[in-house]
Amino acid sequence: MTPIRRVAKPDSQDPHVCGSLHPAWIEFIRFCHQLRHGEIDQLKIQDGLPMLAETVRQKVKFTK
Repeated sequence: MTPIRRVAKPDSQDPHVCGSLHPAWIEFIRFCHQLRHGEIDQLKIQDGLPMLAETVRQKVKFTK
């Protein structure tokens, strides 16, 4: 699996760029990476952080 890296330098002057991601976002990104293909019907966000994915379906491709 590809490691998750910082999206910008921590000293970035751009207020729209985050120096590092919150652990909840890192876990959500890892989940999406492992899912590869699929759907998340509902994603609960609380205080700007992912909290819960209620319905998750994985799609399996039989052709490459």
